[in-house]
Amino acid sequence: MSERGRGGGVRLTARGAVVSVLAFTLLGCVLQALFGSPALTGVAFVAGCAVAVALVNRRDLLTLVVSPPLVFFVATLLAEALRSLGAASPLQTLGLGLFTTLSAGAPWLFGGSLLVLVVAWRRGLAGCVRELREELRAGGPAVPRPRRSETGAFAPEPEGYFEPKVYGTPREDA
Repeated sequence: MSERGRGGGVRLTARGAVVSVLAFTLLGCVLQALFGSPALTGVAFVAGCAVAVALVNRRDLLTLVVSPPLVFFVATLLAEALRSLGAASPLQTLGLGLFTTLSAGAPWLFGGSLLVLVVAWRRGLAGCVRELREELRAGGPAVPRPRRSETGAFAPEPEGYFEPKVYGTPREDA
């Protein structure tokens, strides 16, 4: 079903989509800690990616496409930091835990990222990239040029130019 044919369903902003992927991944980390299956974090991450890319606003696809690796790393860092708190050497435990968890989760990370990319492409990612290129080519907002005096030298800004404006009347202390 095309997006035009859909009713007014739930739509997420880019932030909401990233937070939902993070929440799914953290839930997977908790389930992994409870049940001991290392695939639970990966499955939860891929499920979070699928939900996020399906529900995100079209204009926010570009932001969502680039965020899954960072979200996966942040969720892994949080989970491993909590696990290493009770260890004799927390820093060493954190480093080793991050290395092993990120290594084990790499296929899930690539799978989730690829899923987001493919679904986003079908939903109109190419148009978002085209719009970004046009904005960059246009130069964005105009940058004011420094003022010049009659002689061609740069003129200083007027007195008080960088000072904050105060509105209203001053209070009189009685």
